[in-house]
Amino acid sequence: MRLGIFGLPQSGKTTLFNALTRGTQPTGIVTGKIEIHDAVVDVPDARVDVLASMFHPKKTIYTKVNYADIAGLDGSAGKSGISGELLNKLAQMDGFIHVVRCFENETVVHPAGSINPQRDVETMDSEFILNDLVAVEKRIEKLNDERRKGGGRDKAVVDRDLALFDRMHACLADEQPLRNIDLTADEEKTISGFGLLSRKPMLILLNLDDTQAAPKITSPHRQTMVDSIRGKIEMELSQLPEEDAALFMSEFNITELGLNRVIKLSYDLIGLESFFTAGEDECRAWTVKKNATAPEAAGVIHSDLQKGFIRAEVITYDDLVALGGLNEAKAKGKLRLEGKDYIVKDGDILNIRFNVSK
Repeated sequence: MRLGIFGLPQSGKTTLFNALTRGTQPTGIVTGKIEIHDAVVDVPDARVDVLASMFHPKKTIYTKVNYADIAGLDGSAGKSGISGELLNKLAQMDGFIHVVRCFENETVVHPAGSINPQRDVETMDSEFILNDLVAVEKRIEKLNDERRKGGGRDKAVVDRDLALFDRMHACLADEQPLRNIDLTADEEKTISGFGLLSRKPMLILLNLDDTQAAPKITSPHRQTMVDSIRGKIEMELSQLPEEDAALFMSEFNITELGLNRVIKLSYDLIGLESFFTAGEDECRAWTVKKNATAPEAAGVIHSDLQKGFIRAEVITYDDLVALGGLNEAKAKGKLRLEGKDYIVKDGDILNIRFNVSK
């Protein structure tokens, strides 16, 4: 999973990036240049730690998430368009985190001259919508030319694509992001190469000061989540030793690190869940799309496991922990065999039975 972090200048997006990744990128610097900084971080999951304490494996491996700090979006794309270089980078993201400034600071001037979170959300929504509108209009023009000239693809296929892009154009012209419309799997495949930004899921993260309450922000759009974070405090916490961080959290009444909460929200945003493999050699968390089948989960581990899938031995994390081990789970009938149609649940522990002929 790769999520792009963006926001208007001085919104605190790099502060958030540092908090999430325990990084030390300079903050408060606005160059106007296109810059992207990547960091891969472990996904905190206490369940992995518990499994490791039960199996004492040689290796314990957490699943990963990739965050990208994106500089270069300043709300002006409606006038000049998003540059090709930046657009290519944005198109590679699975989703976005939009950091919205809510804190007041007289020494750090907001580019619009005042603090107005709702305005900033709408500004950046428009940035992506206008970019997509241009791309969709260009595609419609090419499809009409193809239909008129003929001699290429089957006319019915061209008409089908034209109907799809006309539907997306109507959505964008109504100032709505493309994530607001339903598309079939085939339609998703048709548009996959166009880098349509407003189709991607969005987490709006309100960046608060040390004591500020989160303002009410409305977003009527689908696949859009809204939450808040004290970016400056969270960055400071991320750079403290564990014991000092615990004292700091107690002082400021912080019950959970923003890092952990935002990662959980990121998973929900993209529609992901975790399953596990556990044994003496390795305890490991894996990421899979929600509603994935057992063979699809097997393919995440290795393509050969999906090709030669026979059955999956399955036990839930809660049952394993409650019973104290695999032998106890077998005795109680909690370890079961599932076939190709089984839908993997968050927290399932899988052992894949497979056979790949040479």
